[in-house]
Amino acid sequence: MDAELKKYILKTGTSILGIVCKDGIVMAADRQVTGGETIVMHKDLNKVNQINDYLVISWCGGASDAFMLTKLLNAELKLKELKSKKRPTVKEAANLAGTISFRNIRQPAMIPSIVATLIAGVDENGSTHLYSISADGGVYSIKDYDASMGSGMPYMLGLLERQYKKEMSVKEGIELAVEALKSSTQRDVASGYGMDVFVITKEGIKKVIDKEITPNYN
Repeated sequence: MDAELKKYILKTGTSILGIVCKDGIVMAADRQVTGGETIVMHKDLNKVNQINDYLVISWCGGASDAFMLTKLLNAELKLKELKSKKRPTVKEAANLAGTISFRNIRQPAMIPSIVATLIAGVDENGSTHLYSISADGGVYSIKDYDASMGSGMPYMLGLLERQYKKEMSVKEGIELAVEALKSSTQRDVASGYGMDVFVITKEGIKKVIDKEITPNYN
């Protein structure tokens, strides 16, 4: 199973990242979708999305599995809120996503469900949190930054390692996220064509960058 998992993780063609700032969280991703290792299937898929009033999710891995995970997570969170009469926390949402991933990857299937996820959100008390959920269901609280398991990860982590600073502002986090995505889209053949950036603060969720990247010919 470990060898099979590693084989599929290497094919998670995507650049996603989350950055923890002193006044919130920055989440960002590219837009390219690849078919295997040889063809670009889509150029405009939003891989980082707001799923409700307090959560933003981003993922890498199989597109259909990622869509299903998002739908299941959203539905389960609504049911949980109806049953408990209170809004789930970001931690509860992350653990639920981890449970779904853990269950999916361990069910016998012709094609394994391989999805790694970043979840960021704001709790009712105004505190913001970032969690990384690995493809095998592990849930990790992130205190600085994470680029998950996408193919663009190596190109972004080096930049983040050198330029991330504790207590950086959301504005600085946005600039760093853009530079990280630029690095990955220049070198990773499975990343590109656009970028989407969200910020999550105690005031709520806001999409701050919605940009298409197109080739220019001179």
